[in-house]
Amino acid sequence: MANPEWHRLGPVAALKQKPLQAVTVEGVPIALSWDQGRFGAISGRCLHAGGPLGQGTLRDGYVVCPWHGWTYQRETGEGEPGSTDVVPRYLLKEEGGDLFIDLASATHPRPASHSPHPLARDPKRADGPLRVVGISTTVMDRGAPRYSTSEDLLRVALEAAAAEGAETQFITLNNLKFRACEGYYSKSANACTWPCSITQMDDKDELTTVYEALVHWADVVLIATPIRWGNASSLYFKMIERMNCIQNQITTHDHVLIRNKVAGFIITGGQDNVQSVAGEMMMFFGELGFTFPQFPFVGHSRGWSAEDMENNMAAVKADQELRQGTRALALRCLEQARRLVAAGAGPARTERGGRKAN
Repeated sequence: MANPEWHRLGPVAALKQKPLQAVTVEGVPIALSWDQGRFGAISGRCLHAGGPLGQGTLRDGYVVCPWHGWTYQRETGEGEPGSTDVVPRYLLKEEGGDLFIDLASATHPRPASHSPHPLARDPKRADGPLRVVGISTTVMDRGAPRYSTSEDLLRVALEAAAAEGAETQFITLNNLKFRACEGYYSKSANACTWPCSITQMDDKDELTTVYEALVHWADVVLIATPIRWGNASSLYFKMIERMNCIQNQITTHDHVLIRNKVAGFIITGGQDNVQSVAGEMMMFFGELGFTFPQFPFVGHSRGWSAEDMENNMAAVKADQELRQGTRALALRCLEQARRLVAAGAGPARTERGGRKAN
């Protein structure tokens, strides 16, 4: 056993005032706890994503990580029942009214063997024809579906892509059950992980379908949205908030997940604001790493005062010029993707802030 390395932590009386606190000894983070008349000291770094255990909470004798909720027994470092994860624990002693910790007494961490999440694989385009995914963000009653102008045009675009030999996939976001973003980035940039922290913790979260399509499968992504009070749909925003984990990989790991992919947009509504909605969508998908063809969106609106929605729907159904424009958008996206795939651009260097540099 290594010779003890005792280090003073401070007065016992003062350290008892906090049930859990983060301390650093010789550069080593420690989660120090006081409960049931005893001190406990374990590593201050969670085995999952390095969360600061000392800034977490105590629950029934376990330290709960403030990032993702992983738990460790506060004195032994063992994970909760059913987990085989163990963080190092340290010996403590009280002497002369002070508390001391022995850094040499640290036990070895024992991270459990966790199979990597399927999404965690390195993105690599498989050989084959161009692939186009269409994502409808229209919200509606699943039990009584209605006609959606943006979804209708999205199907027109996918049919045009298929006619050119592309593989296509249609995702109706309204049919997926997925949780809203829970703000892990607000805790720390490093707490927002790829794959998404929610996806890793909740195997019933169905946004994996979107992640798989965008990061690993598609060459072209077509997003369709109605206009709601001058903005894209609420489902669109619920989806893109969960995509922060894609962009954050650039910030935290210099890891660009989206390469040589093209995005296009279909925007319809009973009120105007098409250009503003398109601008916001282009900004977001551009930050993820997508490129755009010339004229990257199609839009339709009969103006702010057109409240007769039944006529708005009829107009979209009958507007052959609009449908032809939608087909043309799909073909422009395919042509852009074809050039990118043929070029086979290598890994991009990135600058701080997630912007690619040549």
